[in-house]
Amino acid sequence: MYYTRFNTPFCEIILVGDEQGLTNLHLNTGEGKRIFEISHEWILKDEFFVQSIKEIEEYFRGERKVFNIKLNPNGTDYQKKVWNELSKIPYGEVYTYKKIATNIGNEKASRAVGMANSKNPIPLIIPCHRVIGGNGKLTGFAHGLPIKEKLINLERQ
Repeated sequence: MYYTRFNTPFCEIILVGDEQGLTNLHLNTGEGKRIFEISHEWILKDEFFVQSIKEIEEYFRGERKVFNIKLNPNGTDYQKKVWNELSKIPYGEVYTYKKIATNIGNEKASRAVGMANSKNPIPLIIPCHRVIGGNGKLTGFAHGLPIKEKLINLERQ
């Protein structure tokens, strides 16, 4: 497994992956509840992530709305189903947890969707920041609500 770290206008980002795809993207905000540690078994290999970094930098400049990065997130089948649905949320739009739950076939599964959302290992690219509460308020984001708000505002410009 390879990793790299680089700075963006919002925070440092750590990428982890291999030839099978990106497994993790960590928004190192110093906020929120997500703890992320670089394994001593991973190899620092900046050159492996050149294209991914380029696409993420284009996103932050407002030049990219869709990523073409090969993904390989680890999770349960249910989590992957939710993450797949999150990937369908258009750039600049927000959906509620209930809408995601309805889209995957169980409108009463808002809490389960929220739990799967919170376990998303590749935020930004799997856009869990585009999910808000039924009352229209920003709720829960593993990396902290301030960056969630910044990402939503970036996409609305």
